[in-house]
Amino acid sequence: MTLISRSRERGVETLTLDAPLHRNALSAVLVAELADALADAGADTGVRAVVLTHTGTTFSAGADLRDPPAPQALVGLLRQIVELPKPVLARVTGHVRAGGTGLLAACDIAAASHTATFAFTEVRIGVAPAVISLPLLPRTDPRALARYYLTGERLDAAEAARIGLLTAAGDDVDEVLAPVLDGLRRASPEALAETKRLLTARVLETFDRDAADLTALSARLFASDHAREGMTAFLERRDPEWVV
Repeated sequence: MTLISRSRERGVETLTLDAPLHRNALSAVLVAELADALADAGADTGVRAVVLTHTGTTFSAGADLRDPPAPQALVGLLRQIVELPKPVLARVTGHVRAGGTGLLAACDIAAASHTATFAFTEVRIGVAPAVISLPLLPRTDPRALARYYLTGERLDAAEAARIGLLTAAGDDVDEVLAPVLDGLRRASPEALAETKRLLTARVLETFDRDAADLTALSARLFASDHAREGMTAFLERRDPEWVV
């Protein structure tokens, strides 16, 4: 059973996260399948752009706590999206949490409907948004990110667009994306690749500088007693012991 479904229309390859019963959590298997699908799309001359979307009410709930990917695998997936020689667009109609926000930040363009919600929930389970900071920190408002990183508060699509997590939001995400996809279909593939290279240079500098340290931080935190308590509390649907 595949966790990533694929379809194509007029040069736009749509990759759909298709594990709704697990809220499209980033398991080791899902991350590997998505990496393979992106590699195929990147190498296919018939693909002009890639749309990343989802089934169910959640785009991605973040790392799968029962089968988490290795931090290095998540770093590799995020970098692959940033480096792909085709524009990658996120199409969101549901909720995005923790590691799922890293996917949005890695995409070149991210659009959502007004029903979508977002949160950086890592601090609430005893870890930090370490690896996902590689694309997030260069692309989002630092003062807003400080608030939402530290509190785990939920934000709506309008606020996500204001702080740079999203490109745009609207009542109908497909109406928001329609002129974007039309523009991409009218653009030269070579010009798109070179223009994307210009736009992602600063993000890739962050990967080059910080990926090793943030990967180590993520591994250390996920192995900590705080993380063990936080993840157990989450799975048992109770408050962790540190809540006051």
